[in-house]
Amino acid sequence: MTSDPPARRRPRAVPDAASGDVGFDDLLQVLGEQLGEATQSTADPRGRRKLKNVTFEYEPDHTAVHDMAGDAGYSLASNWFTQLLAQLAVANSITKSQLCVFLYVAGGQQRGTGIAQYTQQEITDGLNKLAAQKGGKRITRSTVNRAIKALVGYKWVEQLGNGLIQMNVRLWFHGNSTAQHAVLENLADQHDRDPEAFPNAIGPDVHQDQLDLDFTQPPHYGRRTG
Repeated sequence: MTSDPPARRRPRAVPDAASGDVGFDDLLQVLGEQLGEATQSTADPRGRRKLKNVTFEYEPDHTAVHDMAGDAGYSLASNWFTQLLAQLAVANSITKSQLCVFLYVAGGQQRGTGIAQYTQQEITDGLNKLAAQKGGKRITRSTVNRAIKALVGYKWVEQLGNGLIQMNVRLWFHGNSTAQHAVLENLADQHDRDPEAFPNAIGPDVHQDQLDLDFTQPPHYGRRTG
């Protein structure tokens, strides 16, 4: 009668020294010993066996980071809304000044808040920065003022006071989803949870006649922003 051949031992995983995982051997050894002791203490005393070897197999999981131009970070925008902006521009249903003011404000919002800290003069100066260098056409503060009033009427932004503009964070938001939901909850409280108030009633599910607005005639209301 021949004895059973010895069980084949699995090769032990050896960390790559270049990967920065050197030093895990001791930890794996401790875990193996603890597992062996736990098995020994709970096993049937008549057939007690000690765990001799534990093999851990792992691989590095590196998450790629965004590579963005500039040092201002990046924002997340609704794909539906970015296409809507293009459609409105082609159809001449939004003025160039309104589009430029909105994009400038959207790109300047503080992370996690949806708020941009700009006075009308700062928006004017910011938009004219390249125009001054290239000798191009400049935007006036009065034009910026009219554009902001129009954007408020579309519920794309809301004025909070002097130098504070609240973005509609369902359209354009700088921050993660947790921060966005916190902002939306705060806005709902501020507007008595009115389903038609800012920033609601905007999106692809809105009936088409609600989108057929005369964007060339901005409404004349809204508090001053500076």
